[in-house]
Amino acid sequence: MTTTQIVLMIGFYLAASVAVAYFTRARLRRIVAALAGGAVFGVVALLGISLGESQGWWRVPQTGTSHFYLLLWLGFAVSSVPTYLILWRIVRRFGGRGLVVCVLVAAIIGPPRDYLITARFPAWMTFAPGIAPVLADAAVYALLIIIGHVVMRMVAGPAPADALSRQPN
Repeated sequence: MTTTQIVLMIGFYLAASVAVAYFTRARLRRIVAALAGGAVFGVVALLGISLGESQGWWRVPQTGTSHFYLLLWLGFAVSSVPTYLILWRIVRRFGGRGLVVCVLVAAIIGPPRDYLITARFPAWMTFAPGIAPVLADAAVYALLIIIGHVVMRMVAGPAPADALSRQPN
């Protein structure tokens, strides 16, 4: 993945974050909490990439620039925000059951999504054969949801207690 591609991805997810924040009626406190969750998940994702590479589960070619990991972290952090804002609304509506369903759905659809992307763009990432990379990738997706929810709850409080910015007429 090149620096330009990462910057474009960050721009796309910033725009998506603004749209999702509007449609979920998130207040500033919840948006900041989603950014905090994304920042923490970005660190976990980079650690997951390193662990997966050390175990031989996948390989992410670096561009050789000193700022590659910083941009990748920023990309993970920003791209998580829409997910966390939608997750907040699901947990606000369905409680713990909604959270469990989101964790399971992310773990199930995450690996096929990544395998489709790597089939299309093999220069971004390659997976080793076998079930271990699939399970590790699923675990990263489950952690995406769990970590984001925990950090959002720590920063902005429980989802059901949060007021919406626009009240229905």
